[in-house]
Amino acid sequence: MNRFKKHIFICENMRPADHPKGCCGLKGSAELRKILKAELAQAVPNNTYRVNSAGCLDACEHGPVMVIYPEGIWYGNFKKSDFPEIIESSIKHKIKIERLAIASFKDLK
Repeated sequence: MNRFKKHIFICENMRPADHPKGCCGLKGSAELRKILKAELAQAVPNNTYRVNSAGCLDACEHGPVMVIYPEGIWYGNFKKSDFPEIIESSIKHKIKIERLAIASFKDLK
């Protein structure tokens, strides 16, 4: 029996401020993870979805970055104002939001 239906990973990797790719940690990703976790707990109180911090997801230039599994939906440059839509569309109903989507991991290079 699986404990969680989905895992949502949000990169919190830190790099030096002058790194050419940037980093999610300097773009407020830790605070965004906390906010998403709280909003998701309100929207789906049965605790079947898990919001985790992650190290580098190798998509730094799109930061902050999240990936939703098992669907493998990648989002970049999201804000807390996007969370209601992410929760309703992507987490609850597996629908990718194109305006936030990073096409695929292989296309990031």
